[in-house]
Amino acid sequence: MKRPHVAQLLHHATLGAAAGAAGTAATDLVLYRRYRRANGEDSPWRWEFAGAVTSWDGASAPGQIGQKVERLVLRRDPPDSWARTTTNAMHWLMGIGSGVQYGVLAARWPGHPWIRALALGPVVWLSGYVVLPVTGVYEPIWKYDAKTLGKDLSAHLVYGAITSAALAALTRPKR
Repeated sequence: MKRPHVAQLLHHATLGAAAGAAGTAATDLVLYRRYRRANGEDSPWRWEFAGAVTSWDGASAPGQIGQKVERLVLRRDPPDSWARTTTNAMHWLMGIGSGVQYGVLAARWPGHPWIRALALGPVVWLSGYVVLPVTGVYEPIWKYDAKTLGKDLSAHLVYGAITSAALAALTRPKR
């Protein structure tokens, strides 16, 4: 197998970032619909950009990871006023970062795109249940009920499908 050139890997990483952003946006649409069906009242803008987050207690899992990183860098607790921005930045960085990794993987191993596409969502979902408990942000996977895990997995399947489709469209050879 021919190894991809560094420029090709960077190109695929960039396209993967765009695909990861598309996958993150699609996943957020699914999650927002669920939120509204459960009588959530925030507007799409307020919900997407964590308008209700005013302290670290209200930060999502990505926000809590960001808080831990900020604490390591600053060597002190970051102020509550950073919670909303950190939550947003980490949420999008995690989705885009998974897309970057997927883009590089697709360049490195171009065969079997359907297997990669089908595996992306479950791999990202499962990695969260490995990394987040180690950092103290989540409980171990066995502490969650099947309904919670299923809803979370289904959202990650949307991420995988849209990210994979976007990368395939972006890397399609020009005619």
